[in-house]
Amino acid sequence: MKKHLITVLVANKSGVLTRVSGLFARRGFNIDSLVVCSTENPLHSRMSVVVTADDALIEQVVKQLDKLHDVVKITILDPEQSVLRELMMIKVKLPAAQRSELESAAKIYKAEIIDLSPESAVIELTGKSSKLDAFIELLTPYGIIEMTRTGLNALHRGKVSIKD
Repeated sequence: MKKHLITVLVANKSGVLTRVSGLFARRGFNIDSLVVCSTENPLHSRMSVVVTADDALIEQVVKQLDKLHDVVKITILDPEQSVLRELMMIKVKLPAAQRSELESAAKIYKAEIIDLSPESAVIELTGKSSKLDAFIELLTPYGIIEMTRTGLNALHRGKVSIKD
């Protein structure tokens, strides 16, 4: 079993997300992450779905996805040939005495402090999942109050596009 990143170009209509995610649920797959967004074409949305499964099961899911009326194009992305990123916002406890320490850590990770209050800070970070995981580990001693992550978002490198 390994992680697979499947990108699905779909019609930008209500109910499509339910039908696509329902297909994964019926097959017994847990979706590790799901990002859905509009595209350069207002008629389409792009879904980036990360699931853990073996290759044979992924092939079955792709065949089933291909049968859905609103699915335009399905691509299984190779991580080596793709640009992969996540966005995270994390709120940590921040006593005034530790502000400069946190600012230095944020600078090293190219993170941005987007909100600062007398007792906490909200930090925004984008990058590979491993970078976000390492930043979480670094911030754990401060006391993480809240955190949100977008899930993996990806595009194929070079001239190849999901529309080809």
